[in-house]
Amino acid sequence: MRPGVLLVTGAYYPELSGAGLQTRSLITRLCDQVRFTVLTTTADRSLPSADRRDGIEVHRVFVDPRSRWSKVVGAVRFTLRYLRLSSRFSVVHLVGFSQKSILFVVLARLSRKKIAIKLTSFGHDDPISMRRRGGVAAACYRSADLYLAVSPAFAPAYEAEALPRDRFRLMPNGVDIERFRPATADERGAVRRSMEISATSFVVLFVGFFSREKRPDVLFDAWARLAIEPGADSVLVFVGATRSAYHEVDQYLADEIRARATASGVANRLRFVEETRHIEAFHRMADVFVLPSVREGMSNALLEAMACGVPSIATRIEGVTDVVIEDGVTGLLVPPDDVEALERGLQRIALDRPWAARLGQEARRAVETRFSLEQSAQRHLDAYRCLAGTA
Repeated sequence: MRPGVLLVTGAYYPELSGAGLQTRSLITRLCDQVRFTVLTTTADRSLPSADRRDGIEVHRVFVDPRSRWSKVVGAVRFTLRYLRLSSRFSVVHLVGFSQKSILFVVLARLSRKKIAIKLTSFGHDDPISMRRRGGVAAACYRSADLYLAVSPAFAPAYEAEALPRDRFRLMPNGVDIERFRPATADERGAVRRSMEISATSFVVLFVGFFSREKRPDVLFDAWARLAIEPGADSVLVFVGATRSAYHEVDQYLADEIRARATASGVANRLRFVEETRHIEAFHRMADVFVLPSVREGMSNALLEAMACGVPSIATRIEGVTDVVIEDGVTGLLVPPDDVEALERGLQRIALDRPWAARLGQEARRAVETRFSLEQSAQRHLDAYRCLAGTA
């Protein structure tokens, strides 16, 4: 018997978010073994309140995050939708823990459903951060039946809060290694031509929305030092929303970067891509991917770049990036906010292409071995069966 699972997300396809896209990938791999229903918020009024994506029912409730009244109305609509769908599932899987999660925990307990919480962002939905929030939110969080952590960074906080050990499972994100694979020469060239980038240019890639924590400005500063050198032929490509209703997006960041690029004389070598449904194409045309973030749960973009055989540089975040990258073997790790270290890493990859190629090859092998979507899907299936009592 297939377990029935309600997936509760903050965004879902066709809206773009890392967690939403990871959830969609999981669903497509398990839809023949799990009866999924998706319930999500949306900030896009043009999307239907219900439709089917990849054969799965997706239900949306519009919420304006800037309006308290919109949140109240959204809570009522979520409750009505939950009650209508309740007979379809025995497991409620919360992708991250936010304000609306409190409502779903209460509804799940009243309807005797099992609750799984995916821990996606250390510093936001880890056990210590939730305890500091206190009150009803902390109590609801602690009542979950299973905690699915995307990286080992969550384990010490979980142990410190003395939550039941048998409810914690490490559940790293997985990458579709067929979609994300090394490029052919033709694929690489086609994407570059479409962006008016030379075949010989050294292309640096950033993927992520423009938040202060993701530090796109730090990457710009490191890259600009290389780009202004005589004879340098390098392009910096930013893929991700620079403006959004999402609270973490800082609309001034991109403007600051553009102004600094103009002042440095490198504005013509910057590319901004607000949105794409073919992110794999950008990975394939890059010479190096950079994750300069100071906070992550488990970066999908980093895993995707590595799966494409692209050498990567990431900020060292204990229990997160240092369990994905073996420094000097499958990529490079640099200290947070260290512009000079990041510049040295970029320079080394630019100057030693054979070594950079070996980094990319080893990165691909690491993803195939440890972070494939098939492995992630099987872990989730085991968790769902355990909660539903069908194991």
